[in-house]
Order: sequence, then C-alpha cells, then structure tokens
Amino acid sequence: MSGVFGRYFKGDRVIWTVVILLSLVSLMTVYSSTGSLAYRFHGGNTTYFLIKQLIFLGLGLSIVFITHLISYKVYYPLSTILLGVSVPLLLITLVFGATLNQASRWLEVPGLGITFQTSDVAKLALIMYISKILSHKQKDIKDLRQGFVPLVIPIGLICMLILPANFSTAALLGLACWIMMFVGRVNLKYLLGFTGLGVLLLGAFIVIALQFKNVGRVHTWINRIENFASGDNGDGNYQVEQSKIAIATGGIIGKGPGRSTQRNFLPHPYSDFIFAIIVEEFGLLGGTVILALYLILLFRSALIVKKAKRTFPAFLAFGLALLMALQALVNMMVAVNLIPVTGQPLPLVSMGGTSLFFSSAAFGIILSISRSQSKTELFDGEEPVEDNN
Repeated sequence: MSGVFGRYFKGDRVIWTVVILLSLVSLMTVYSSTGSLAYRFHGGNTTYFLIKQLIFLGLGLSIVFITHLISYKVYYPLSTILLGVSVPLLLITLVFGATLNQASRWLEVPGLGITFQTSDVAKLALIMYISKILSHKQKDIKDLRQGFVPLVIPIGLICMLILPANFSTAALLGLACWIMMFVGRVNLKYLLGFTGLGVLLLGAFIVIALQFKNVGRVHTWINRIENFASGDNGDGNYQVEQSKIAIATGGIIGKGPGRSTQRNFLPHPYSDFIFAIIVEEFGLLGGTVILALYLILLFRSALIVKKAKRTFPAFLAFGLALLMALQALVNMMVAVNLIPVTGQPLPLVSMGGTSLFFSSAAFGIILSISRSQSKTELFDGEEPVEDNN
C-alpha cells in the first residue's frame, strides 16, 4: 500500500494525511449540519448536501493531486499574471459583483451561472507574488526603494480592494504578508513605519465609514463590534450564544457524529460556525485534533522551508501555510467568542465553494514544493537560501 501511495502521491506524507483527515471531517460535519437546509429547500432530502459536498471534496482532492504534480517553478512567472488579473477582477466585483449581506464578494462567470469569490484568487496571487519579490530582491531587501517599495505597493493595493467588502480577509492577508516580509529580512523600521501608516489609514477609513454607519456593510461591521463589546442580544451575539451552547454541551468527548442539536438554531453551522458543530459532536478532544491538524500543517511547512535550498519555494510554502493556519484560527476564535464575527470559513472543512478549491490549490502547491526538494537546480531570478538563515 505504501508503495502505491509513494508512486502516485508525492511530497510530505504528513501533509497528505492532514488533507485526508480534514476532508473526512468536512464530509461528516457538513452532512450533519445541513439538515435544516435540506428540510427548508430540498423536501427533507438530507443526502443532497452529502452528495454535493462529496463532489466538492472530490474536485478539491483532484486539485490537490494535479497541483502537487506541477513544478513550483511554474508559479514564479505565473504570480505576476495572476496578480495582474486579480486587480481588475476585484474592481469589477466591487462594482458589479453579486451581493450578499451588503457585501459584493462574488463574480458570476458569464454564460455558466457559476459564481466565485475573487478575493480567493487575489489571496493566492498575492502570496505567490510576494514570495517571488522576496526571493528576487534578497540582495537588496534592506533597501527602501529596491526591496521594500516593490513589496508594499501590491500588498496595499490588493488589501484596499478587498477591504470594502471583506474586512477580515484583507486584515488576514495583510498580516500574513507582514509576517512573510519579517521572515524575509525586510528592514524592521520600514515594517514598523508601514504598520503605523496602515493604522492611520485604517483610522481614517473608520472615521469616514462612521459617517455612513447606517449604510450597508458599514452598518454590519458596527453591529458586530458593538455586539461583541457590549454583549447585547443582537444578531451577531445570537450566533455566538448558540455557538457557545454547542461547545459547552459537547463536553470532553462530544455527543457523537450526527447528534448535534444546535445545528437547528445556529446560523451557518456548515460554514462560519462549523467548528462549534465539530466540538459539539466530537467534544473538546475533537476540537483539539482539528486545531492540531492546522498547526501540524504549519510545522511541516516550516520543515519544508528549513530544508529548502531555494528562496522562492521556501517563502511560498511558508506564506500559504501561514495564511490557512491564520484563517483557521480566526474561524475557531469566532466560535468561542474571542473576536467579533468575521465570516471566515474553516479551510478545507467548511461547506464547499471557491474557498475549498483555493485551499486545495494551496495544499497542492505546498506538496509540490516538498516533492521537488531533492532537486537542486535554480532558475533565472531566484536566489539560493543563505547558509546562515
């Protein structure tokens, strides 16, 4: 069996195990948490969402498999193209995108009736591009004009375009890029200055937004923050209260698969609050295992970085794993009421969509990098990792 696995599934086997385990958890939990949806929209046919999620996961695992066979070198030139495509996509989405909860996040593919979240494309493109620039500029990375400015311009542009519709995604992406620049030896005083400028711009954005506090998305943000801070029984707190009930009644070992009761009361138990359903059904032990899986992903990616002889794949593997781990932590923190409601899905676990597909692509790229570590050749523009790093 191991011989067959080694022949077709290359790369880090621990990460492959994480992918498979998260997929199994996703299938069980989505099936359990979509019962109310099935009765509301599909006449009680509970297998509808099971089959749908099975198809999504099958496509996602296919993406992981195909992507892990593609050389990481493809993403070096592709990053610039994807970033160039992401900017107009985000602009079009802001103006013409499909709106849900006062947020224009989705764009419809003409003629197909399929919508996708353009910020997922932008996240992947930006991590690739920052990895490329960090790799290419290592000799000038301490210089303001040569090393720092080429990094902050695309980061600022992409995050600003995502911000109006999806504040949490913009913040997570900006944080991941900041950590990547820190690890990439960017001058700390420039990073701190950039952070200060970001705080000032965010403050100005908040001041302007408060002038339109009863309009669309701004009203949603203010309500979520006020509910979190005050504990008022608003919509945001209703979600959190139901989530805390689910977690509290789960205990140590949980109620068992498919035995959640809060799935009938908790809004979006299959996406934003899926972690609460996991803890209710599998207990604190199950929740700890899920957290451990994402930390293992981050740890194994750090080992890939440590073994890497080239800077581009090292930064790329670290950036993608970091972004998924941060997103998972935010989803879990919302479920236990440590931060306001954000709407971040649990990577590879929440009910399928573009987030699942792009998480699959990220896993595949990381596995591709681990698969190619035995090769030592470089290509134009890439710098070798310095021995003292």
